[in-house]
Amino acid sequence: MDYDFSFFLLLGTVVTGIVWGGYLLMLKSKGETFSEDNEPVLVEYARSFFPVLLIVLLLRSFIAEPFRIPSGSMMPTLLVGDFILVNKFTYGIRLPVINTKIIALNEPKHGDIVVFRYPKDPTVDYIKRVIGLPGDKVVYENKRLTINGKAINEIALGQYQGFGQGADMTGAEHFSEDLLGIEHSILNRPGAMSAEGVYIVPEGQYLVMGDNRDNSNDGRYWGFVPEQNLVGKAFFIWMSWDWQHKGIGFDRIGTILK
Repeated sequence: MDYDFSFFLLLGTVVTGIVWGGYLLMLKSKGETFSEDNEPVLVEYARSFFPVLLIVLLLRSFIAEPFRIPSGSMMPTLLVGDFILVNKFTYGIRLPVINTKIIALNEPKHGDIVVFRYPKDPTVDYIKRVIGLPGDKVVYENKRLTINGKAINEIALGQYQGFGQGADMTGAEHFSEDLLGIEHSILNRPGAMSAEGVYIVPEGQYLVMGDNRDNSNDGRYWGFVPEQNLVGKAFFIWMSWDWQHKGIGFDRIGTILK
């Protein structure tokens, strides 16, 4: 069990629910009716906070959860300071905190942008793109992808012009990559070294990589993501803030991720 925000949100919901519900049961056992005038302060706070905490818990656990992008590993698709929404039910319904799947729905597909708990430290959330599904043979060599013997097509888009917190990527090679039907942008830095190799994806696990291929701590370095570590699928940018550039990035708000 991870003692993160979800744990404390659940704990707060349970405690306030018990305080409020217990008070109502006590009144009922005494044959008394509820009145705000005689309500203890502790019960008043519990009554006020319980419905708010419950709604947040349900939305965050089963519908959508907000995340902030802290690094440039997914540039140019996601920029530092983007605030995204993650669909929590795309890959199945899980109980909060213990992360046990109770309803199986869809499975990740090639090209999905996923948030997951970092296998080496499950208290940390990572965001990357799904490159390999269970059973896939993925080859990354000379900065090119091959999946199950099929070379992934790339179209050169010229040099990338970064700005703000992503300015250090200016001059990188900008490509449009067709990842088995999912077209998206990637960056490669000329002369930069990054991990290469052949990866056979085990059952129940996934290979993920960042779109900023030479500046991403991803599955090429630490292995595969177990299915139970998946948090959800990123699908929407609801806010973007780059304090080194122009503040709020109105042009990015409302972007549908692909």
